[in-house]
Amino acid sequence: MPRRPVSCAFVVVASSLAVAAGQPAPTGSLSEALRAHLKDERFDVVTSIRGLPLGVRDELQTMWRSQTLDIAEPGAEYQETAGANRPLPSRRLVAAGCSADHHCLVYYQRSGRSRAWVVTLFQWTPAATRFDGGGTVPGGLKTIEEVRKAILSGRIRPTDRW
Repeated sequence: MPRRPVSCAFVVVASSLAVAAGQPAPTGSLSEALRAHLKDERFDVVTSIRGLPLGVRDELQTMWRSQTLDIAEPGAEYQETAGANRPLPSRRLVAAGCSADHHCLVYYQRSGRSRAWVVTLFQWTPAATRFDGGGTVPGGLKTIEEVRKAILSGRIRPTDRW
């Protein structure tokens, strides 16, 4: 039995893995089709981190590479508002909402040298949760409807820092 096809297949797979490893991480920008879907989406307001589905909270924690869910409740202190010696979350929830077809938007402030306002969009079900996209958006948005409109207007900017 010839061994040549097997070794060629191995080289192709190994080369593909090497190319994939060198590619940048996905930015999370939303496709036109997804933005069009969100146009008619109605989001029910979620007022607390605990109000988000467990799968969404787990995905946020994974994205942030954190052992805890490193986000303060809306209006609560976080690193941006307190002295450096206080152990506070590095993010603060501003607005969140989930729709009947299982999309959740989460808009939060991120502290640090590159302070930013970030939105993430998830598709969730009790069986699985998937990150559909996100990025930075203008600060000062107050409601989930303002966040949705910012996304629809194209004011979302891709980011690799969540």
